[in-house]
Amino acid sequence: MRFAGVQPDKFTFPHLLKACAGISSLHEGKMIHQHIIRIGCETDVFVGAAVVNMYAKCFVLEDARKMFEKMLHRDVVSWNAMVSGYAQNGNMNEALALFDQMLLVGMKPDQVTITCVLSACAKLEDLQLGQWIHCSVIGRGLQPDIFVYNALIDMYAKCGSVEVARELFDKMSRRDVVSWNAMIAGYAHNGCASEALGLFHEMQLAGLQCDAVTLVGLLMACAHLGVLQHGKQIHDYIIRNGSKWDVIVGNSLIDMYAKCGELIYAEIFFDKMSSKDVVSWNAMLAGYVQNGYAGKALSLFHQMQLAHVAPDLTTMVNVVSACAYLGALQQGKWIHDYVIRRGFDSDVFLETAMIDMYAKCGSIEIARRIFAKVSHRNTASWNAMISGYGMHGLGKDAIVLFSQMQETGVKPDQITFTSVLSACSHAGLVEEGWGYFHCMIQDYSITPMVKHYACMVDILGRAGHLDEAYDFIINMPLEPDASVWGALLGGCRIHCNIGLGERVAAKLFDLDPENTGCFVLMSNMYAAAGKWDGVARIRTLMKGKGLNKTPGWSLIEINNRVHEFVVGKNSHPQIEKIYAMLENLAGQMKEAGYVPDKNFALRNVEEEEKENILCSHSEKLAIAFGLINTSPGRPIQIIKNLRVCGDCHSATKFISKIVNRDIIVRDTNRFHHFKDGLCSCGDFW
Repeated sequence: MRFAGVQPDKFTFPHLLKACAGISSLHEGKMIHQHIIRIGCETDVFVGAAVVNMYAKCFVLEDARKMFEKMLHRDVVSWNAMVSGYAQNGNMNEALALFDQMLLVGMKPDQVTITCVLSACAKLEDLQLGQWIHCSVIGRGLQPDIFVYNALIDMYAKCGSVEVARELFDKMSRRDVVSWNAMIAGYAHNGCASEALGLFHEMQLAGLQCDAVTLVGLLMACAHLGVLQHGKQIHDYIIRNGSKWDVIVGNSLIDMYAKCGELIYAEIFFDKMSSKDVVSWNAMLAGYVQNGYAGKALSLFHQMQLAHVAPDLTTMVNVVSACAYLGALQQGKWIHDYVIRRGFDSDVFLETAMIDMYAKCGSIEIARRIFAKVSHRNTASWNAMISGYGMHGLGKDAIVLFSQMQETGVKPDQITFTSVLSACSHAGLVEEGWGYFHCMIQDYSITPMVKHYACMVDILGRAGHLDEAYDFIINMPLEPDASVWGALLGGCRIHCNIGLGERVAAKLFDLDPENTGCFVLMSNMYAAAGKWDGVARIRTLMKGKGLNKTPGWSLIEINNRVHEFVVGKNSHPQIEKIYAMLENLAGQMKEAGYVPDKNFALRNVEEEEKENILCSHSEKLAIAFGLINTSPGRPIQIIKNLRVCGDCHSATKFISKIVNRDIIVRDTNRFHHFKDGLCSCGDFW
């Protein structure tokens, strides 16, 4: 055009700038802006709005705002360009602040403005403001177009008012695929997976072709509901219809298969993806962590680094959670240093994950220090610290922290009370537990869930109030599930009440017939009491159902490598040294007064063989391995998948005194800190 000698004017520039915005071509956009300034067209309202829009779409909000402020005359298009620029770049608060300013200067918003600010409300989950804007639309006599309706549906759904979203959806005289997508995604976001899948069926009957956004919403619904069969049908639909195969749909497929427990499918699909973004890696990492494969998650993170994929906050939360699951303190500390180097350490979600990780790795003091440094604590931060105190048996500290939480005005939620009640259970605080159970109902109007009743049963059961716990269950307003009866069976096991245990076990066998835990607990109760006919009967029942006892295993981390020891397995390369160490310790322990508690051998064999069985318990193997492979005086930390048995608990107290080491054991319920022949639990666990 310029070669032909024709000069662009104020009508040409908006089209040129729109083209630059469309392909995010900042360099060309700046060149055009400079030309506009030279020929004096910058004061034109249409050109000015186009410049603002170009900078915003190219992610240079500072320059967009400078141009916006320079404009002498602004029309609604100019305001929309700046408001939408903030919204599209994730600056929702700035978008809403500018909208307020727009109203103050008397500029009347249009449908585009309303769509932008509703999008901001949805992202911030600000239902109150969203409702005000909705009322404002009605009050100003604006007739919502399809874009405003879609934005309203999205806003209400993301703010948790899915019923209102559906009412608006049903009112629409005309719907496009975005309308259906907003409603399907809204159902998925609110956990209404069945409704999402039902709406997809309606969409097909209406003759609409779904797009990638539809598929993502449907796969999210399948993931929430855990309905693998439906998820596979969506996958088949994608293949049959040749739907556009992009990375977003691929990520959703990985997430769906992982959340449905089908990690093999997730892995296959992840490996097949030719193009992966950070979300792809995060979906696979989360899948491993959620399904208990924390070691694989850490290996995948290493692969991610080798692939030069920059991690984000979600990545780091997943990796920190993997360290927490494994109790891998050394790796957790390395990850913590990595987080600081990358500048992620000021995020409250990651700080909360760090608190949880250090607590679960046995370093409650480091968890406490991180908690003290969190500048903006949310409910989850307080919950993580309260829970950490609880799992370490520091019930009084948990209660003090809960009081501080109340004083700061942070409102406790259901998880808070689960953590507080659990802390009371581990510390044997029965009266305090009752107090917090009633406080939840009376002071905070929180209706107890089954998990809260299970906590109360656990408090009573551990303390030996078995009849009171049984009556509490019978009078529950909710139907008690396996977790409630299981808590009572655990109490029966601790206090050797076989009569009540048999009644409770009968209920558990009906409620959860595939759960090996209740069978094993009952078998152990019979074995401890020498009732071998009862043991045989339980084993016959398990064999008939095809159930196998979960073998006990223990983990120990040495030099950033996690070693696993499984009861009855002697495949470790240092196994001879380990047994030699245990034999040496056994002699010293007996001289110090240790007597093996053969009730925990749990087999009908000769007394000498029972002692050999006790010696092969996984935590003893792990402790011996730790003593061999660490320097004198260094603490030893073990993670065990089952409740530590009475004999191992007694033996570890003696070992800690003989070798002058701190020994930290995390079992399925809590932490035990052994030092100088004593345990932090006070023999109450």
